Amino acid sequence: MTDKESKTGASIKRIYLSSPHMSGGEQKYIDEAFHQNWIAPLGPNVDGFEKEVASYCGVKDAAALSSGTAAIHLALIILGVGPGDDVITSSFTFSGTTNPIVYQGATPVFVDSEELTWNMDPNLLEEAIKDRISQGKRVKAILPVHLYGMPANMEAILSIAEKYNIPVVEDAAEALGSRYMNKKAGSFGRISILSFNGNKILSTSGGGMLLSDDPEICAKARFLATQARDSAPYYLHSEIGYNYRMSNLLAGVGRGQIEVIEERVRQRRDMHLFYREHLEQVDGITFLKEPNDAYYSNYWLTTILLDPEKTGINNRQLMEEMEKENIESRHLWNPMHLQPIFSSYP
Repeated sequence: MTDKESKTGASIKRIYLSSPHMSGGEQKYIDEAFHQNWIAPLGPNVDGFEKEVASYCGVKDAAALSSGTAAIHLALIILGVGPGDDVITSSFTFSGTTNPIVYQGATPVFVDSEELTWNMDPNLLEEAIKDRISQGKRVKAILPVHLYGMPANMEAILSIAEKYNIPVVEDAAEALGSRYMNKKAGSFGRISILSFNGNKILSTSGGGMLLSDDPEICAKARFLATQARDSAPYYLHSEIGYNYRMSNLLAGVGRGQIEVIEERVRQRRDMHLFYREHLEQVDGITFLKEPNDAYYSNYWLTTILLDPEKTGINNRQLMEEMEKENIESRHLWNPMHLQPIFSSYP
């Protein structure tokens, strides 16, 4: 659906939730890839995109991959997560955070959200660690999420992780351009991940990235992502590999996008303020917003909680009214512990 007529017969332009937004600079990199015949999952755009994103996020290295989910999967493999292990993670997230834990035969242990950021509650995180250790379980990783671009309380989470010597895999899939205590999302974990899915603030149609201050981790990710082919004059494989590398064409799209990322963040923040200016005064509408100056969100999506008793309208009715005005909206993520496939996990 694109434009449609309003009640008055006037054409209303479709307002999408989060559509891809090309800068115009992408075409140069795509044309170069075609002219040089670099259309494989390697090439100058892949190398350049990795360096540019690593520099933007303030880390030493990055590996361009096929998705954020693939990046989480490789992160868990590199950290040695396997059957019988626990990974403590946010419940309030998209299933792409959780699925790789199960791929590895490990157990996702879900932690509820704190009220201010909707992200992993550090107090509940420590309770979960103590509980699993008391049961003789191995907690191999902590996987917090920056929900809808809002940074998690990484100071507290990292302090707890250090206390128990557990590595952090930072899911910054939705948070490129966000900051916590003036440090960029994507730079907090021993391994961090980004997503460049079609609806993200930076889109390569499909794609993701694994980031780390340890270049050996990124080198390992690239190795595993290209079918784990050993360095030999013939085809030799000593480990299980995956087809997880990003194509040189899509990396070219990413290079054009990263050039304008700060402008994209500014636009999302302006849209968030627009909605708050018009709706925040309504009793029963609560916005997810920055708790204090330590938090700087890209506001990938502007999100609200709705109290039907105070507003006189429920979620479905509000979405229907917005659709009449050709405005796309959707429900928040359904927490993982409420999903049928994950209901048996702690």
